[in-house]
Amino acid sequence: MTTGASREIIKIKMNLDKVKIAIIGQGYVGLPLAIEFGKKYPTLGFDINQARIDELKNGIDHTNEATPEQLKSATDLTFSANINDIKECNVYIVTVPTPIDEFKTPDLNPLRGASKMLGDILKKGDTVIYESTVYPGCTEEVCVPLLEKSSCLFFNIDFYCGYSPERIVPGDKVNTLTTIKKVTSGSTPEIAKFVDNLYLSIITAGTFKAASIKVAEASKAIENAQRDVNISFVNELALIFDRVGIDTQDVLDAAGTKWNFLKYKPGLVGGHCISVDPYYLAYKAENLGYHPEVILSGRRVNDNMSTFVANKMIKMLIKAGKQIMGSRILILGVTFKENCPDIRNSKVADVYNELKEFGLEVDVYDYEADTSEVKEEYGIDLLDEVTEKYDGILLAVSHTKFSMIDIESIKKDSKSIVYDLKGFLPRNQVNSRL
Repeated sequence: MTTGASREIIKIKMNLDKVKIAIIGQGYVGLPLAIEFGKKYPTLGFDINQARIDELKNGIDHTNEATPEQLKSATDLTFSANINDIKECNVYIVTVPTPIDEFKTPDLNPLRGASKMLGDILKKGDTVIYESTVYPGCTEEVCVPLLEKSSCLFFNIDFYCGYSPERIVPGDKVNTLTTIKKVTSGSTPEIAKFVDNLYLSIITAGTFKAASIKVAEASKAIENAQRDVNISFVNELALIFDRVGIDTQDVLDAAGTKWNFLKYKPGLVGGHCISVDPYYLAYKAENLGYHPEVILSGRRVNDNMSTFVANKMIKMLIKAGKQIMGSRILILGVTFKENCPDIRNSKVADVYNELKEFGLEVDVYDYEADTSEVKEEYGIDLLDEVTEKYDGILLAVSHTKFSMIDIESIKKDSKSIVYDLKGFLPRNQVNSRL
């Protein structure tokens, strides 16, 4: 039951003029959010990584999600790694990562850590909004108890929660934060309206107020699960057509002439969303006694594509008369998608490791990726430039500038293999496409 005090709190919260916002996490999701809110409200971008905060204070974003001009445009935005600096805020938006562990189960440690941290500074009247991708029920079942325990406050009496799933695609400069309709929700009808109005004030595409927090959580989970299943379908087609001896791209081009054919392409499925979020949905389903067949079968197909790609390259080298042990391979691209420096959960690293196990000498070149991050995450030393000649060239990521590479000039000889996973290179330059 809503008390008189809580009703008064809600009444005050309906006034957006009183809003002071803290964005927890300044990565691909948190930074664009901080910039947009920082144009209208006092906003503090918080991150536990001091180096990240320092670069943002200097007007630099190594993720390329924001330009120096965009950072300057947020006149009410400041940055800090000091928890004490966000104590005066009254709206906290959590954008920390939600990865999976080695067993393909949700790793909620970053989310739990952020919730405990906020619980220590939470005040009466505050609202915590989660944007991190989770399974349906996670906000209320995992995060809220931690907030209550750390703050000694009561949920929906002293403080409130909302959930608004992030929909940003890293590297996409067309479909940006403000141009994508935002799903919103709140822990009470009044707070749901507040959260919706808050986002509506910065999202030009508008908002959609979900029926509940669980509904909003589920909507995000199925967005990426749907894409994963669709990609797994064309990946399975690629496996079939490879055995048939026909080009998958040719088949898709023909089928795509029908108006209602979904034009997905085969490829390596990595990144922080599509290759991760289905496991969150599956985890919840299995906890409720249901084993999701379609979702997990799609995941199996997509997870196994790295092995298929490596084996395909080996087979082509053998057919070309190349000696496998000691042959030199160049992989073009290591990020999980084109024209983006994001290397999270890159499946290219799996291809690299598979090829190395066959005794091949493998180099990787990617001008978009941060050399130190790739070394730390995958143990791969990126080339600064391509100067050698190779027995095999694998185009894994279709960065725009790769079109300017003279493929013929880096082939060791006429038997050298070019394998194009993205259908990016001219047809006459490649031996095979995925």
